Amino acid sequence: MSGHVLDVKNLKTYFSSRDGDIPAVDGVDFYVDAGEVLGIVGESGCGKSVTSLSVMGLVPSPPGRIAGGEILFNGEDLTKAKEKRMRKIRGNDIAMIFQEPMTSLNPVFKIGDQLIEGIRLHNKGSKKEAAGRAKKMLTLVGLSRVDDLMNSYPHQLSGGMRQRVMIAIAMACDPKLLIADEPTTALDVTIQKQILNLMKRLNNEMDTAIMLITHDLGVVAEMCDRVAVMYAGKVVEEGSVRAIFKDPKHPYTQGLIDSVPDMREKKERLYSIPGNVPKPGSIKEGCPFAPRCEHAYDRCVEETPVLLPAENGQKVRCWLYHDEKRGSA
Repeated sequence: MSGHVLDVKNLKTYFSSRDGDIPAVDGVDFYVDAGEVLGIVGESGCGKSVTSLSVMGLVPSPPGRIAGGEILFNGEDLTKAKEKRMRKIRGNDIAMIFQEPMTSLNPVFKIGDQLIEGIRLHNKGSKKEAAGRAKKMLTLVGLSRVDDLMNSYPHQLSGGMRQRVMIAIAMACDPKLLIADEPTTALDVTIQKQILNLMKRLNNEMDTAIMLITHDLGVVAEMCDRVAVMYAGKVVEEGSVRAIFKDPKHPYTQGLIDSVPDMREKKERLYSIPGNVPKPGSIKEGCPFAPRCEHAYDRCVEETPVLLPAENGQKVRCWLYHDEKRGSA
């Protein structure tokens, strides 16, 4: 399959408030290829989840709206798609695993009913055929005693089991793109490892592209082919996982990597990036990271940087890097 499965261009998602429009996502560009795992990382408040909801057409309106840009899925611009068309795409071509499975599963319906409903919504066939497909998917995600499970309610399952059920629901219609928003946040370390291995196996076996949203760089290193680093509603660096970890260009990316514990070194205190993520739209000029950046200089607070090509196929939004390269040229 040629071309990108998903190609997001200059996406802008705003939320209305008394003080005017708030840019939660402010000109984001990235793409995902078939069978690829793209990691989107950044602190809370950087716009990661709003980006995923924009792709799914699930931004609550009002107060939110997509104010500009394109979301091309197999060449079709989803920003122009009607709700009826989006209902056909969601769950069928693009599926999503949400952060907390207990709030995503309907507490008053049995697991089997929720799986069967999703399958029959997108595929023609009898209820018996849908039930067979549901059991197959539950087995595929590593769950046992599927007959009992089909008759169970969400509250009767553990957190790890609920997350596996969510993955089974998401993968039931063989989507071309799976969006996973912090899929392991509420789980203990052992279950996290199992869920990530499961997602990677499904990615390899079914050639499903995955857009993995996380703040955990360890997960990115293990799971992803490429990574896009977001800050204040913008992508500040993008590249292969190998290139980003080996030679991060943006000071924010460097700070994220430096804050990861290293088992080979014994430190009394872990590094943390000073300050906090600014409120969306609060910085009108200059680089949003400048107030937290120890390398910032005059141009950083006066002129907003753009995302430009760097070495090793990376892209970086930083005047410091590009001014240094220009000066050494």
